[in-house]
Amino acid sequence: MNDPRATTLISAADLSARIAASHSLVVLDISADLAAAPLDRDVIPGAIAVGLAGDIAGPSSKEGGNRPLPDIATLQAKVRSWGVNDDTLVVVYDNLSGSQASRAWWTLRWAGHKNVRLLDGGFKAWQAASMATTATPAVAPGGGTATLSAGNMPVIDADQSADIAQTGVLIDSRGAAAFVGEADKPNTGHIPGAISSPSAVNIGPDGLFKSTEELKAGFAALGADGSKPLGVYCGSGIAAAHTIAAMHAAGLDAPLYVGSWSAWSADPARPVEQGEG
Repeated sequence: MNDPRATTLISAADLSARIAASHSLVVLDISADLAAAPLDRDVIPGAIAVGLAGDIAGPSSKEGGNRPLPDIATLQAKVRSWGVNDDTLVVVYDNLSGSQASRAWWTLRWAGHKNVRLLDGGFKAWQAASMATTATPAVAPGGGTATLSAGNMPVIDADQSADIAQTGVLIDSRGAAAFVGEADKPNTGHIPGAISSPSAVNIGPDGLFKSTEELKAGFAALGADGSKPLGVYCGSGIAAAHTIAAMHAAGLDAPLYVGSWSAWSADPARPVEQGEG
C-alpha cells in the first residue's frame, strides 16, 4: 500500500469492518495520564486503555521535557502485553483532539512498528457513525511477540531546532496564545524564528483530517514543501505529533523535537521570543 494517507489514517467505517472480520488487530484507547485521571467514559469495544504518560512516554525530566522518549525495552514489554505481534495492525485513538493518539502513533512508528493507524476523527467519529461503545475496556491479553527498535522516526534536539528555525521551517504546533507568550512571564513564548501553525488547523469542520490536497496546500503556505529543512515542536511533543501525522497523510515528513517547549524553556540559556513572530 503506497497511499500515505491510507498508511497513516483509518476511518471509523474501515475500523468497524476490520473488527467484524476478526483481522489481527489491536485497538488502543489513549488517555493523557491514567494514573492522574482514571478512565471514566465509554470506549470502542475491545479497546485497551493506555495512558500516554505511563505507557508510551518515558519519565519527565528537565532535559527530556514532560513527555520524553521511552526506554525501548520497557515499551516493547508494554506492546507485547497488549498482544501485539510484528504483523499486528494497531489502531490508536483518543477522545479529544487526536493529539494524544497521534503521539502514540508516532512513538510506535519511532519504535519500528509501521503497521499502526490513527483513527481519523477519534472516538467522536466512531460515535458519530453510530457505532457500538462499551463502558469496560478490554483486558490486555499478553502474549505478544513484537520486536521493537529505537530511532525509526526522525527526531531533533534543541540545537537542531534552533538552527532549523533560522535556516528552514520550524513549526510550533501549540495554540496561538502559547506561541505569543505573556510579557510578564519571560519563559513563555516560542523558539526564535519558529512559525505558528496550531495542529488544529489540519482538521476540518467535520472533525476529520482535511483532504490530502488541503493539507499539502496548508503546509506549502508555511514553506513546508520539502525544499527546506523542517522541524516540528509544541509544548511536550504531543500536538507536534498530530502535525506530523497530518504531514504523513499528505506525503510529507519532518522530525519531531520531542522535548519541545517543556525542555527548551527549562534551560535558562535558551533564548525566548514573544509576539506573533
